[in-house]
Amino acid sequence: MAAKTGRLGTVPLLKTQRLRRSGPAIDLGILNERLGYFVRRMQVWVFQDFIRRLSHIDISPAQFSVLVVIGANHGLSQSELAATLGIERARLVRLLHRLERRGLTQRLPSSVDKRRHALRLTREGQRVLARAKTLSDKHEARLLQRLGPERYKLLIDTLRAF
Repeated sequence: MAAKTGRLGTVPLLKTQRLRRSGPAIDLGILNERLGYFVRRMQVWVFQDFIRRLSHIDISPAQFSVLVVIGANHGLSQSELAATLGIERARLVRLLHRLERRGLTQRLPSSVDKRRHALRLTREGQRVLARAKTLSDKHEARLLQRLGPERYKLLIDTLRAF
């Protein structure tokens, strides 16, 4: 099976190419040189693995991000949370409703501005977040193993710029 060698070393062909062992390999054309294509392919793999790991506690990637940021920033407002995570406000409101119905978060009147809500985790939210972090750590360990320490660090450092 062929592999492409570049700056980051040898990268195995994608799963879609490997599935065609009995026939000719599928030529990706210019996609083979497009960062966006490979970032998207990696995102799909990362999300599928993450969703699979956290499925038995019924936490999605977006819910995990919301719980982590609320847990780290007691009293954060909905607008601050939306801006920090790049989530459309209407979508965040729906997400917060679901988390509240599960008893994981609370929206309390802000002591600073009565027009805002201060977000916080409930005790159950803290418990679920602790479990989700443990499962997330296993997911990250799998990414580290798959990429190797150098590529993992390079990718994290590169993507932080966005």
